[in-house]
Parts: sequence; structure tokens; C-alpha cells
Amino acid sequence: MVYTLSGIGLPSAPFMHRSSGSTSHGDRNDVNLALLLKKHSSYSRIIHAVKSSYDSDSPSSAVAASEKVEKVLVPGGQIDDSSLSPEHMETADTISGDSQILHDLDSAMMEDSDIEDDDNRVQSTSGGSEVDSLQDSVSSPSAGKDVKAKDVETSIPSHDISKEKDVVRQRSIPPPSSGQKIYEIDPLLRSHREHLDYRYAHYRKMREAIDKSEGGLEVFSRGYEKFGFTRSSTGIMYREWAPGAKSAALIGDFNNWNPNADIMNRNEFGIWEVFLPNNADGSPPILHGSRVKIRMDTPSGIKDSIPAWIKFSVQAPGEIPYNGIYYDPPEEEKYVFKHPRPKKPKSLRIYESHVGMSSKEPIINTYANFRDDVLPRIKRLGYNAVQIMAIQEHSYYASFGYHVTNFFAPSSRCGTPDDLKSLIDRAHELGLIVLMDIVHSHSSNNTLDGLNMFDGTDSHYFHSGSRGYHWMWDSRLFNYGHWEVIRFLLSNARWWLEEYKFDGFRFDGVTSMMYTHHGLQVSFTGNYNEYFGFTTDIDAVVYLMLVNDLIHGLFPEAIAVGEDVSGMPTFCIPVQDGGVGFDYRLHMAIADKWIELLKKRDEDWRVGDIVHTLTNRRWSEKCIAYAESHDQALVGDKTIAFWLMDKDMYDFMALDRPSTPLIDRGIALHKMIRLITMGLGGEGYLNFMGNEFGHPEWIDFPRGDQHLTNGKVVPGNNYSYDKCRRRFDLGDAEYLRYRGMQEFDRAMQHLEESYGFMTSEHQYISRKDEGDRVIIFERGNLVFVFNFHWCNSYSDYRVGCLKPGKYKIVLDSDDPLFGGFGRLDHNAEYFTFEELFDKRPRSFLVYAPCRTVVVYKVEDAPTIVEDSTHKKTIGT
Repeated sequence: MVYTLSGIGLPSAPFMHRSSGSTSHGDRNDVNLALLLKKHSSYSRIIHAVKSSYDSDSPSSAVAASEKVEKVLVPGGQIDDSSLSPEHMETADTISGDSQILHDLDSAMMEDSDIEDDDNRVQSTSGGSEVDSLQDSVSSPSAGKDVKAKDVETSIPSHDISKEKDVVRQRSIPPPSSGQKIYEIDPLLRSHREHLDYRYAHYRKMREAIDKSEGGLEVFSRGYEKFGFTRSSTGIMYREWAPGAKSAALIGDFNNWNPNADIMNRNEFGIWEVFLPNNADGSPPILHGSRVKIRMDTPSGIKDSIPAWIKFSVQAPGEIPYNGIYYDPPEEEKYVFKHPRPKKPKSLRIYESHVGMSSKEPIINTYANFRDDVLPRIKRLGYNAVQIMAIQEHSYYASFGYHVTNFFAPSSRCGTPDDLKSLIDRAHELGLIVLMDIVHSHSSNNTLDGLNMFDGTDSHYFHSGSRGYHWMWDSRLFNYGHWEVIRFLLSNARWWLEEYKFDGFRFDGVTSMMYTHHGLQVSFTGNYNEYFGFTTDIDAVVYLMLVNDLIHGLFPEAIAVGEDVSGMPTFCIPVQDGGVGFDYRLHMAIADKWIELLKKRDEDWRVGDIVHTLTNRRWSEKCIAYAESHDQALVGDKTIAFWLMDKDMYDFMALDRPSTPLIDRGIALHKMIRLITMGLGGEGYLNFMGNEFGHPEWIDFPRGDQHLTNGKVVPGNNYSYDKCRRRFDLGDAEYLRYRGMQEFDRAMQHLEESYGFMTSEHQYISRKDEGDRVIIFERGNLVFVFNFHWCNSYSDYRVGCLKPGKYKIVLDSDDPLFGGFGRLDHNAEYFTFEELFDKRPRSFLVYAPCRTVVVYKVEDAPTIVEDSTHKKTIGT
């Protein structure tokens, strides 16, 4: 029987630890020959790969749920606190201490004009402190004047993509500076200068040690060229850092799993290695697609482990452990990138996705299907970035990809490494940048497939004892002060950028990294003492500075987003200036606020509270805003749509049936919540796939019953994939109300693409009326009018504005196209009055229907249009 996984055939084989006869280097030729001769038999151990390319003739394939049943792995192994990793060297030791979008949507971008000073304007002298609740205007200093036109080319080839690796290696990462600029940006930091100067000195010490001992950060971050399997013209070298091991041997299909055939040698730093010369006929000693492991005699006993630097691993049917796969296809079968990376957008509109659950069917979807079916959808919806979760291999599917077992291997559930490359190349062809949800904050507790107890000690890659264990996540925590751990993680980040052409990362769990309490049972109030003290993990923060140095130094267009709920000051300030170096932080408080409000009656909502939450972010540090992400979609929680409409979604979403008050309210607020989050929440926006049209129900990964130690049983779902998919057909169905919500989200994205309001320098909130439940603000050349009142509509409602002239509607949530009631005339024109109102020099009168948002544009404002030659032309 052969089990096929997107191009790799896995012949059914006996359990890999079967004892075998002794072989040696002398007879490896015969072993490989014998395996090749019987590769088609039922007990063959060879895994064969075929060419993978999105322009190949082979159809896309998916792994059926009935063929792929995930099992919860029970970590094992004995903990031994006595074994410590040896020092690396004197200077490099362990460092401690579009159907239609809108009726009148222009395709050009509006140029931001200079804005006068007024009482509601937040000045740059506010430094890095949080935006005060009384200040309703946020300046976005990172925003520029020129925003890309909608019809401009989607990619700008700065160089031949095939030569990118050579170009990257010629780049130099700037040396550390004084790191003192943070005190100019945020004077409040001066009271914590001792801590921050120590942090920067520690970072500078690490950079100097890496320069002296490794030849610089660029060389140091290429650990994958030294560790794991490296191929040369004469053979294959395998190296592994395992200081706790007493002996080690490389085993696999190539030597019939004989632990005496390829014994490894250890150096003084705990690095084991073995060289396998080519066979007599010049063929490689290990065949592409064959299984490999390292057998070690450790303080916890004999164990077979997947190599830590493995590039691919697969779980064969009927087996619990994964198998490491030697992945080195012939040159003619390797995927070759064809399309350059798109230019980094000024504003990020991220479509958060999970390849496995991206099918409409209850299956595990493939990279190929995602490439062919989902990427064009994302482009059509108007997003300019796709953020992909669960890329790094994880043995437990229900972990959502966050319990990583093999850090350098893409998840084999969805296909081969070359399949993933073709997905990313296709995204680039469409003009989409691709962000990877990378996990460096912790590692799976799994001892069978992952890094936990890899060399038989609990202090190998991780802190020993309780400091190395995250009790809420049931996972291991890295020791960011260890030389080889830093090499491993830095190399891992570079690997995904260089080998797979990812355009950046969303770093998961950064709050857990930066504090020894991991943010557990801690409430952050904004007091600076919470960020700069003994609970701060300096080693972890310095690692984040190093990895951001690496990312931006070698890949200047790359994007780094950090998931931090604490509000750490300096988080999004460049490392050269003394900051941590991220480009964006996730504005996580917004989603929590919406869930809090949705549990209340409309009458209990406070518009001032909404505005404060959306604008409460640090000056000069960019944020990615979102109303909901994958977190809110998980079983045990509810999506916004489900909070709003609940069980009525099952019976009243068809257009041929009468609606209900709950459905009408839900659809209206769903649209308003998303647009106000995009309009005020940050310089970027994120949406989890399917939520754009109000995907019903929740995400529930396939799982069996869980038997707890106290005797209780947590019921599973019989390993069902029914709620582990995305029903895109609902959003596409013209006879369902989901379609209207999807069309509104689409219009919202294209509105931002055309006007660039998220990165505009001008933001002014002119009205927060608790009685009327109205919020009015300007962003860029647009005026947003939100009426959250549940029943009151307002005629001749005066709206303050900056610019004189004629205003017209460019987006109306009450449009019938979006499931609204069509209460506004989109041909109407609104002329300004020259009189002060809401501290604005002018105003105009509008009709503001209840539970509706309307966006107005001044007609005679200059616009910037970019033609195909990328030259700017000024027009009106």
C-alpha cells in the first residue's frame, strides 16, 4: 500500500526501530542497491518525490480526513537537571544575566495635505506615552505622502529573484549605534535609562561576540549550512548539537537502520558529526525522500530523534511518531521561483489564513489547492498581504501550528516543500506579500518528534526546571542566552526568508518571551516599571533585537510584526535607535473590547470608550488593528457574527426568507465594527479568513476524547473535520445574506487601497456624542460618519470638516449591495459651510441613518495617480 501526500509516496513499512543486521561504510553501496531494487515492494522504506510546480499538469490534491487522523502525542522522557550544555568558546559562551465596490470609488489615491494645528491634535512632543483618552487625534509619523494607485503594477523587480541569495549575502548588517535616540522619542524612558542602557550594552556585546567568533551576523545566521545535512560534491555531512548525549549514530533507510554503521564523533562543544561519502557510482549516500533519525545514548536512555535541523518530516499512516525525511530533490525537480517579491505596501491589509482548514470540504487542504483557489480570492477581496499560520511542522494538528516540533520543516500535511514554494511564488505573481506566523516563543513538549529532551536533558535548547516550562501552554521555553540556541533561531528566521521567499513574519507569543512571568496572571496598566525591571527577560529581548537586525539588514523590504499584549515601550522603534526593532505590533486590545461590548446591550455601549480603545497606542509605533482573529474563532469562543446573530444564522440568512431584528442588527454592526477598527485602530488591518462574510459557528479541530488524570473525560468530536474548514461558498452565494457582508469587506479594502487612509498623516476625531451615539472623524481626505444608535436616524446632521468644497459618498454600509436598506442617495452632493463647528473650520449637512457608517470624500481635493511608469501626476 502506498500513501500519497502531494507528490511523496510513503510505502507502508514496518516500524522504523526494527533491529537489523550490522552494516558498515564498506557495504553501504549494497544496502542502497537492495533498497532501490525493492522500492516498489510492500516493505520498501524509500519515499519517492515527484516534481511539484503550480504550472505542472498534475491536478491539485487534498488529504482526506478519513485518511488522516491526528493523534495526541503523550510526551515522555525523564528529566535530568544535572546535565548542562558546555560553553561554546571564551568570547561566545552562554550569555546570561470586485463585483462592484462602491458607486463612486476613484482608482487614485488622495494626497494628504498639510494640516493646521488645533486643540485636538496630538503633537510629536508627546513622546512614547500612551495616547490620552481626551486626545482624539493620532499622528502617524510613519505615513508618507505617496500611496500606490490601484492600477499600478503589483510587483517591482529590484533584481532577478534567482540571484537574490547572492545579493543578500553581499549585504552588511549595520553595526550597533549608541542606542540613545529612544530618549528623544520618549522622554519618559529617561527614568529607566539604567535598565535600557544595560539592555543595549548586552545587545552590543552579543553583536561583538558574533562578529569576533562567527564572522558576523550574516554568517552566523547560516547555521543550516553547517548543521543538519549538508551536501557536497564528495558526499553528505551531518552535524548535530547534542552536548548531553554520550554517543550518537545516524540511522535511516540508507543504512537499514543499523546504529553501528555510521557512528558520529563529538567535539569539545558537544557537536556531533559524521561524513557519508558518495557511493562508488557517484550517487549520493542518502537517497532523496528516505527516512533518517539520530540515535543517541543519553542520560534518559537510548532514544531515536528526528534531526533538529531537518527540512521535512512526515507521519506515515498508522504510526504515531513522525519520520525525518532527507529532502534533496534533483535539480530538475526543484521548484524555481519565477516572480520577484512585490514592493512593500505602505499600509498592510492582512488576510490571516490556515492552509489546512482553507477548503470548503471537511478535509486537510493542500498548498496547491490554496495556491489555485484561495490566493485569487484574497487578491479579489482587496487584501495585499496573506499571513499563513501553521507552516512549521507540528505533530499535533489541533495546536493550530503553535506547538512546533520541526522548526525548519514545512507542515507535510499540506504537501511538500516545493509545493509551499510554488504557493509563495504564485502569491508574489498576484502582488501579495506573504507573512509567516513564526513561533520562536516556545516549543512543543513532545519528546518523540521535537526538541524537548533532545539530548536527554531538559536544559538543552531550553531553560531547565520550571523556568523552561510554560504551564498554560504545556510547552518548553527557549534559553535565549545560549549561543547555539541563538544560532538555531536566527538561522531559522533566515531560512524561511531565503529559501521560501517569505516576506516577513508575525512573531507569536512575544509577550511570553519578554517577561519571566510570561504575562500570565499579570495586568499591564502602562506603568513603565512593569516593563523595565527584574521580571524582564533581557536575553529574550536582546534575541528579538538580533532577529530584527537580521531581518531588516539582509531583507530591507521584509516586515516584522510582533504579538505583544503588554504595550512594551520601544517595541516598534528601530534597534539602531535603542528599540526592539519590530515594524508593527498587533493591537490586541481592540478584539477584546469588541467582545466585551457585544456582551452588553446597545444602550450600554459608550462611543468614547470605543474611540479610546482604538486610538490608545504609542506615538511613532505602528499597529495592526483587527476586530477579530483566529483566537476569537476557536471552539469555546464566538466570532463577532455569532455573538451578534447567534442561532438566527441557521435559519434566516437566506434572502428568500424574512429577516429578523437580530439578523438586521448583526449585519449592520458587523460592517460598522470592521470599518471603524480599520479607520481608527492602526496603520495596518488584519482579518481571519472567512470572517469577512461573518463565517458561522466556530473552529473545532478533529480530536478524540481526552482522559484527564482526575478521571474526568473531556468529550472530543470523533475526529471530525466538519468545523475545521472555511465555507467560502456561503460568502459567494448571491441568495444568502453573507454575500452582502463579504461585498462590504471587499469595498472596505479597495477604499483603503484607493485612498490610503490608514497611513495618512492626518487623523482628527471631531465628534464622540454619547447621546446621539455618533462618531465622526477625518482620516486623510475622507470623513467617516458612524451612527451607532439602534433606532435614531438624523436628518440635516452637521458634520465638521477641514477642507472646503463638495463632498460625495464613497462608501455606504446601508447600500443594498451590502445587505442594507438603501436609505441614502449616492448622487447627492454635500457643500460645505464656512463656519466653525466641532472645532473644525467648516461643516456640511448629511442624513445619518441608524446603525450605518457613511464615508464622504471632498470632490475637488488633489489626487496622486501613478501610471505604469510609476511617475506621479497631479490631478483633481
